[in-house]
Amino acid sequence: MTDDVLNRPPVHALLTDGTTVCIRPVLPGDHDQLEGLYEEMSPENLRLRFFAASHRSATAAADRACASARPGYRALLAETKGQVIGLAEYDTGGGRDSAEISVAVADGLHHRGVGTLLVEHLVSAARSDGVTTFTADALSENREVLRLFTDLGLDVTRRFEGAEVRCTIALDEDDAYLTAVEARGRAADVASLAPLLRPKAVAVVGAGRKPGSVGRALLHHLHAGGYTGRLFAVNPSATNILGVPSYPSITSLPRTPDLVVIAAPAPAVPTVAEECGKAGVRALVVVSAGLDGTQAQAQALLTACRAHGMRLVGPNCLGISNTDPALGLDATFAAGHPKPGSAGVAVQSGGVGIALLDGLSRLGIGVSTFTSLGDKYDVSGNDMLQWWESDGRTDLALLHLESFGNPRAFSRTARRVTRRMPVLTVDAGRTDAGRRAAASHTAAAATRTMTRQALFTQAGITATHSIGELLATAALFHTQPHPVGTRVAIVTNAGGAGVLTADACAEAGLVLPQFTPGLVDDLLAVLPSGAAVGNPVDATAAVSEDQLRECVDRLMTYPGIDAVLLALVPTAVAAATGDDLVRALTAGPGRQARPVALVRLEQDVAVSLLPAADGGTIPSYAEPQAAARALAHAARRAAWLARPAGTVPALVGVDTGRARQITETYLAAHPDGGWLDPLICADLLACYDIPQLPWAWADTEDDAVLAAERLGGVDGRVVMKAHWPGLVHKSEQHAVHLDLRGEDQIRAAYQDLESRFGGLMTGVVVQPLAERGTELFAGVVQDDVFGPLVLFGLGGTATEVLADHAARLAPLTDHDVHDLITAPRCAPLLFGARGNGPVDLEGLEQVLLRLSRMAEDLPQLAEADFNPVLATPGQVTVLDARIRLVPRTPKDPYLRRLR
Repeated sequence: MTDDVLNRPPVHALLTDGTTVCIRPVLPGDHDQLEGLYEEMSPENLRLRFFAASHRSATAAADRACASARPGYRALLAETKGQVIGLAEYDTGGGRDSAEISVAVADGLHHRGVGTLLVEHLVSAARSDGVTTFTADALSENREVLRLFTDLGLDVTRRFEGAEVRCTIALDEDDAYLTAVEARGRAADVASLAPLLRPKAVAVVGAGRKPGSVGRALLHHLHAGGYTGRLFAVNPSATNILGVPSYPSITSLPRTPDLVVIAAPAPAVPTVAEECGKAGVRALVVVSAGLDGTQAQAQALLTACRAHGMRLVGPNCLGISNTDPALGLDATFAAGHPKPGSAGVAVQSGGVGIALLDGLSRLGIGVSTFTSLGDKYDVSGNDMLQWWESDGRTDLALLHLESFGNPRAFSRTARRVTRRMPVLTVDAGRTDAGRRAAASHTAAAATRTMTRQALFTQAGITATHSIGELLATAALFHTQPHPVGTRVAIVTNAGGAGVLTADACAEAGLVLPQFTPGLVDDLLAVLPSGAAVGNPVDATAAVSEDQLRECVDRLMTYPGIDAVLLALVPTAVAAATGDDLVRALTAGPGRQARPVALVRLEQDVAVSLLPAADGGTIPSYAEPQAAARALAHAARRAAWLARPAGTVPALVGVDTGRARQITETYLAAHPDGGWLDPLICADLLACYDIPQLPWAWADTEDDAVLAAERLGGVDGRVVMKAHWPGLVHKSEQHAVHLDLRGEDQIRAAYQDLESRFGGLMTGVVVQPLAERGTELFAGVVQDDVFGPLVLFGLGGTATEVLADHAARLAPLTDHDVHDLITAPRCAPLLFGARGNGPVDLEGLEQVLLRLSRMAEDLPQLAEADFNPVLATPGQVTVLDARIRLVPRTPKDPYLRRLR
């Protein structure tokens, strides 16, 4: 061990059965427990572990693990409730790249994922130490340990040597490994949530005898909602509350509940939680507020949950609900009970939760599971996505998240889940009080809004701007198929309503195609005289129910559209004839080959679902904007589903080891970090084979003249840029001279820079004048929560003024980099607008992919700013690059651990 290992804090993670364990470095005081771990093994397991059934090996193994810190050795143990249940260790033996690994798990705890979890954590630690390969020797009959290595998801090779097997495990982090880790984590997560969301017994702490308390409201909801399990109240002053038996304490209950709902005052919550943990409770819902005001209370609550293996929802939350008729769990204090259905809901705000529960129930969509996350100490949106993925009842996920604990893990989970069901969210916290003060163009452009939008876009999440828009979109997703494109046909019985609907569709990014002459003739043949068949189709107030139905039927079979939107208003003509124009839709099937929706301007609710003849429903909106936005969201989701999952391309010419060495050397000399000088910056770019314009450094006027002679090319024209530590925006400082030719101009330029910046300037950079091309901007900023955000757009001196940027979170897939290039408004310039021919698009993709890789490899990279990046038909070249490094300890975002 080394001292930094001993100082690392313990983390908690889940075993296969949902049990919580603590993973931490071995300490000298663990010797007796480790020795006991081995001594309690059966002779057979000792033989498989040490190749001999000798208890002397137990003492030697404990001595080795608890010895003084030494380079190249790490040992991690797993413990639950203070009892050591497993050990994993590696030793490089004085080498650098390879280490010998060994694993031991207590008898009786095999097949619960203890060894696998320890090895995952050891793999993460080894990577941070520069170890690239594990080796392990095992007896060929030790199938359990051989299966453990094989099932990791890493590349494992075996070499048989008599009765022994030599395993070599490559520690490369690829998608196969991350997918395997995800699968194990998902199974453990779902198992840990079962006592919370499918409890067989529930107790409420804090239910008073008098009306008006939150605890009493919770108990009433559970009792009146038809909860099918055992229900208890905990109140030392009552024996019965609302017909529910009450007991003075958790320990006095006739059976240990799986779930305890705590509505006690904040100071009492940690004590109650500790009592629950000692009694064997598996899950808590804490609705109590006020714990944030005292950090000690919050920490004590979380410590109790981790020490006793309890999952926690809250504190400061509305509660949870599972509407499964076999369970009937409603542990909330909302006004009413949610209607059973198929929408999973997770929110941080209780008020938002109540609005969604009411809206989904009113629409008839209903709720499968509801979780009010509150202050989100433990259970998160990521947990709920994995629950809904496997519960067999949820086909629509709705989220309201104000913060993200681990956005990168959330993104991987969401990408998987959104392939199976729509995931919708209200994009809370979109606005910035102002762009944060930042030195580089990249940091100024990387707003919180842009970061969240990148996360949602890449994960396939449908992000709405309000609760109303979320419910309107959910209504369409729940009832209609997704359109395969954005082409919409509008039919109306009032021209003004059609115009409003057409405007709404155009604003939402939908297209109203012109109809073919054949379709126009078909529609005119069934519509009343005076109808105008454009798009919108104005069927006039004289249209009958049958005529409208025939018109819609013909549009639904026309291959040139993807959706039909009807905008109808009530008229005296229809009332006189007894025609019900809405029935033209509802008399048929609710779900057809293409989506169909109604706009009824007189409707008194924002969105409703109209029952159709076949038992389905059709969404009806009071405003055309709501219908158009819902259709646009559906079209984007359909496009996302139609595209295969992206992959991170392999890159050649990358020297990650040297890049890390450069970074470590710089930070050793500059402990507070800073902006790299041109030489170090160029060296770092060279590690990733990012093309740069040739340049030379000049300390003096004479050096600048010599550099210009060497770099000037045929016409001899060069550029001179001043440099001093911390200089970022050279143009704003007028620290650049362009189009210099000849010795006199070179000297004059140098003298000018020296006279104005003499007290600052440490030298100048001389470059040949670049050819004409499109000036672009590429950069990355390391977000402390979301990880690296790659930005791209129009470059040059006006990059911040025009703000023509797009952003995606690293690592970039092939789809992400394509989207980055095509999203900015300047994209047509790159594809040959105005007859100039396309730029080197492949070269541009490579620059962005390599920038993404650099940010992934180097967590110390705080900002990188490439501006301008010159794109021409023949090549893409970085003309100016600025990079800022800061000291930062790498954190594995995909390592299995609880918050």
